Amino acid sequence: MDTESALDQAAEAIVAADAILIGAGAGMGVDSGLPDFRGPEGFWRAYPPYQRLGLHFSAVANPRWFVEDPELAWGFYGHRMRLYRRTLPHEGFGILRRWADRRVHGGFVYTSNVDGHFQLDGFADDRVVEVHGTIRAMQCLNGCGVGAFPSESYEVTIDETTMRAVRPLPKCPRCGSLARPNILMFGDWAWDSSQSDEQHRRLIDWLRAVSQARTAIVELGAGLAVPTIRIMSEDFAERPGATLIRINPREPEVPEGHVGLPMPALAALRAIDERLARIDDQGGREGRP
Repeated sequence: MDTESALDQAAEAIVAADAILIGAGAGMGVDSGLPDFRGPEGFWRAYPPYQRLGLHFSAVANPRWFVEDPELAWGFYGHRMRLYRRTLPHEGFGILRRWADRRVHGGFVYTSNVDGHFQLDGFADDRVVEVHGTIRAMQCLNGCGVGAFPSESYEVTIDETTMRAVRPLPKCPRCGSLARPNILMFGDWAWDSSQSDEQHRRLIDWLRAVSQARTAIVELGAGLAVPTIRIMSEDFAERPGATLIRINPREPEVPEGHVGLPMPALAALRAIDERLARIDDQGGREGRP
């Protein structure tokens, strides 16, 4: 199927949908100006000091550094926390929110991104699943029982020539031990998943409620390297009345009967939205409750 036909088919699936399930990987944030860490070269372009140290993303994003070298650990995560706070979500987030708001059963987001940009753009907290956690929350490194707590009040000073944090570092508000982000890292057996687990429970309840509804699954920027979102999308796409719309410039392949778009997230969302506007002008369903 050529791209123009695939865009038409995607628009038709959204017009027909009573619910929208949004899956998002790192590619969703690229159009906002965030790095996707694709391969060591992509990671090193974003963070040159780690190339000098010979550290790849998977090596840096490891909880052991919070024990062995807290300044190194918080240098990386403190920088990411500041970057995500200062970066505005691109226009595509608003497009998705508008589509979801116009559906009978609304929408739900499940994302492997930890930047909190769906909530920043106005998606309700109770309609987002952050499968790998979030930079907007922290946990105690020593597991004192405090649970996940907000990170908004914490600031970390970074020496960007070395990518090392400058003390004082974030502390647990309960016991005073070092805090760490509430993010699932590589080799991470100590991640407090309680917040993500509760989000999953809400998603399951919503999926039960829309089990008979026509559902458009809009997946954006989710690659094969860490296929969490792709696997979930294809599982959901097996439900009766579901159509998967996979938007990915490099890996758009989909199961038979679904829609693959080899495009960046924002470009594809704009192109689909233009088609929906034309359908609305012609008296279609888009824009009606």
